Amino acid sequence: MTNPASIADTDHNALADLLMNNGLGNSSDDIDDLTSDNSNYATLTDALEQTVFESFDDGLYIGMMSGTSLDGMDAVICQFNHDTGDTENPSNKENTQPPMQLLATYSQDFPPRLREVLLALCQPNGVNQLTPTAEEPNSELDWFGWASREYAEFASEVVNTLLQQADIDAESVLAIGCHGQTVRHRPQMGFSLQLVDANIIAERTGISVVSDFRRRDMAVGGQGAPLVPAFHQALFGASDHTRVILNLGGIANITVLPADGKDLVVGYDTGPANLLLDAWTALHTDNSYDASGAWAQSGIIIEPLLEQLLAHPFFAQSHPKSTGREDFNLAWLQDELQTFDQTSVYTRYSSADVQATLTELTAISASTQINMFINAKENSSVSVCGGGALNDYLMTRLRAHLLHSTVMTTDHLGLAPTWVEAVAFAWLARQTLMGETGNLPAVTGANKGVVLGQVCFA
Repeated sequence: MTNPASIADTDHNALADLLMNNGLGNSSDDIDDLTSDNSNYATLTDALEQTVFESFDDGLYIGMMSGTSLDGMDAVICQFNHDTGDTENPSNKENTQPPMQLLATYSQDFPPRLREVLLALCQPNGVNQLTPTAEEPNSELDWFGWASREYAEFASEVVNTLLQQADIDAESVLAIGCHGQTVRHRPQMGFSLQLVDANIIAERTGISVVSDFRRRDMAVGGQGAPLVPAFHQALFGASDHTRVILNLGGIANITVLPADGKDLVVGYDTGPANLLLDAWTALHTDNSYDASGAWAQSGIIIEPLLEQLLAHPFFAQSHPKSTGREDFNLAWLQDELQTFDQTSVYTRYSSADVQATLTELTAISASTQINMFINAKENSSVSVCGGGALNDYLMTRLRAHLLHSTVMTTDHLGLAPTWVEAVAFAWLARQTLMGETGNLPAVTGANKGVVLGQVCFA
């Protein structure tokens, strides 16, 4: 398959030649003259249809994701059919092709030092707790640059391993959608920082890279998050009942897909999920996560503590809204526990009880929001994805709070819960190269739909 950069050069040169052949220079008057001539305008339209964006309609895409929980990097190779990018009419009933084919997957844990630095960068002045070696930085900005490069080198290794295991040539892949690692998300201040050097990935893999997805949405008044609801609508939107997609990553977020697309899609973050569960588990056990929620299930929910945690201002905010480690982190939890100990001196609890309470915090904060969009008299379903979908106890607690919905994982929709977000960023990369919008203004709060991302051509 032709390299995308070559396609871009060839098609844009062809367009330039066509414009010159039609007598067009740099004058806007010439453009006006051409567009007023029906025959010439048809020719220009034909030319535009052969530009780089049209060439990227079909083909293979790689999507990559490392979420707020920082448990590793997921990568997928997938192919979308012609109509999957149509967010305006996702329920094309005449199309019998599967909307997406997942061809290969790969996941890799972060190198320990990189993960340690990323965690530190997620907290203001967190790098002050690092002990640098002689070759390492000693300031926050330098650490950011170091981590951007190391992240990109690691991402490149993941991509090349994925390609090797799948026996697929890099030339067959049109683009990589790499979100990078969010180290600061401040929608109230109008910015969000994702750490990655896309130039390195393009060089190491020979594949064009789309990154920096959030800031264009923020430039038009949006929160820059969540971005996956547009993908949820494109892939899962055709339904005869209300369908909710609940993503349980480091942070929990929902996408509400109305029956037959009659109403606007709604989506936003609902609160913490694996971020706190993993941090508390790592602090008190020898494990990095609570497998199947077994440890939480062994504890007892501390109702007064749960009530205190739910008093966090984020839960009372109206949507659109988004959150991250800036609001919910281990230091915040430890401060809350210290306050709880001071006001509830006679309450005794174990670390397993705290884990049970954190699990309930995720379940009740997500289900409370979901129930706002569900009519008990109508059919509805909740499809869960993300690492939290593998937490059996968390799924049990969700079902206890979502009595009027069928709660399953996205497996029943044809996509395993662990790969949904990586596929989403492959789709977002495709949207970018197609010149199609990737955000949903009703979700992010943006004042219009825009094409997301920056492209680094290989």
